[in-house]
Amino acid sequence: MKNNEIHDANLIFCLNLYSLILFRTGLILYTKNNRMSNFKFHFLLLTKLPIAWIAGLRLKSITPKECSISVELGFLNQNPFQSMFWAVQGMAAELSSGLLCIEKITNSGHNISMLVLSQCATFSKKAKGKIVFTCGQGDEILHTLDELILSREPRTLTLTSSGLDETGVEVSRFEFTWSFKAK
Repeated sequence: MKNNEIHDANLIFCLNLYSLILFRTGLILYTKNNRMSNFKFHFLLLTKLPIAWIAGLRLKSITPKECSISVELGFLNQNPFQSMFWAVQGMAAELSSGLLCIEKITNSGHNISMLVLSQCATFSKKAKGKIVFTCGQGDEILHTLDELILSREPRTLTLTSSGLDETGVEVSRFEFTWSFKAK
């Protein structure tokens, strides 16, 4: 094979992969300032968390202060009681807090590891339809990371993600205690 043929084959593969991603995710939105975009989000899911992609997790929005992940009840994420399986809700909730942490760490320019130490959940209503999980503690994450960078001592932070249905009623609330360590 010649170089041009290899390049063309690679380009076709990339275009087919891109088409698959476009087909599965719908509209691709790009954001400014190296923020997480839907394209980056779905690439992350496809390569690192494929089960979350299969379950239907979608990036609704991410700002410096909050991150929202949506998931819609479907055949692949339901339980025998015609509502959303609790673990799918947990994935969406964890991702809403985790992506916010990842973005803050990336923007800090420091090498910081993170790990979930504990998780607690409460369920108040059957999760049906589209559920949006939002973590709005971006400022607290930034403050914790600043303390970590200055002291070089590990830090923990408990982040809350609440899941609201289409009527705005809370169906579940998750609390994740994250550990941060400077490498």
